[in-house]
Amino acid sequence: MSINLHGRNVLSVDTLAPGELRFLVQLASDLKVAKRSGSERKQLCNRSLAFLYEQDLPFVRAALEVAACDQGAHVICIGQDQCAKGTPSEIRQMAGMLGRIFDAIECCGLSIDIMTAVAGQAGIPVHNALSQQCDPCQLVADFQTMREFTHKHLSDVTLSVVGNGSVSAARSLAIGAAKVGMDFRLVSPKELWPDQQFIDRAKAEAWKNGGKFTVLEDIAVGVLDADFVYASRWFSHEEDIARNDRAVQLLTPFGVRMATLEATGNPHCKFMRFVPNFVCHQTRKPGADETGSPDASKNVVEAKASIVLDQAENRMHATKAILVATLAR
Repeated sequence: MSINLHGRNVLSVDTLAPGELRFLVQLASDLKVAKRSGSERKQLCNRSLAFLYEQDLPFVRAALEVAACDQGAHVICIGQDQCAKGTPSEIRQMAGMLGRIFDAIECCGLSIDIMTAVAGQAGIPVHNALSQQCDPCQLVADFQTMREFTHKHLSDVTLSVVGNGSVSAARSLAIGAAKVGMDFRLVSPKELWPDQQFIDRAKAEAWKNGGKFTVLEDIAVGVLDADFVYASRWFSHEEDIARNDRAVQLLTPFGVRMATLEATGNPHCKFMRFVPNFVCHQTRKPGADETGSPDASKNVVEAKASIVLDQAENRMHATKAILVATLAR
């Protein structure tokens, strides 16, 4: 079946069919090969992209700027003081103006409601680079990375996500895994599980595509036989650290340690982590180790099993894949 995403918005994982998600993962891999071999073809020459952000996450912006440059496009950044703070009418008007100037809009840190309003008025593709509810770009990068480090098809992979089950990365991984038919385990304190409606939806999607979706608190059971253990970040970017004392207490046993990887019983198991948290986390959280984050120990992050740097590189290729798929003529 032919896949055509030209002109499409990519606001959430939910809007991507399983075939479309697999297509983006394959396209990201192809673009990576082309860049490394020096055979990449510029398909977005003279295109102008707006980076609309409420939170300026340097790594997310860098991935976009490099991806755009490689493809011949250029990026204009529009910060939080200039966007997303007005009334719904003002946001719609702003989106209409941006649609007349740019060829696509990348949103970072905006709510789904605001992005949907922008997409409804702009008349050009709008992409979710990162929001509290979802992160489709990182999902494509993560699946691309998994394919590089296993001989298995995605549908045969067992993925254990350990940490806060309610943050955007965990929720995106859950829905994405369900769409491609993975055996997915969300290992989290029960108080931080996603809402029941989300769990029911993920289970139904997984069943439809031949996968499994499990939410549990037992770490040993949750990571057994896992091909990948993914440390879910403990806090959303938007959360106030001062209000997280209870979450720290709940999550402390769920920090990924070498013992966690050993509990998989799989000597080939790889460790993964939310990339912006690893690369540009600027504020130390309570209970953080010297990496600046509590979700994984330093020796795990730097272990041979760690593929977080591959994730970091692949976010750029995933960003590029979404741009090319939706904008290339």
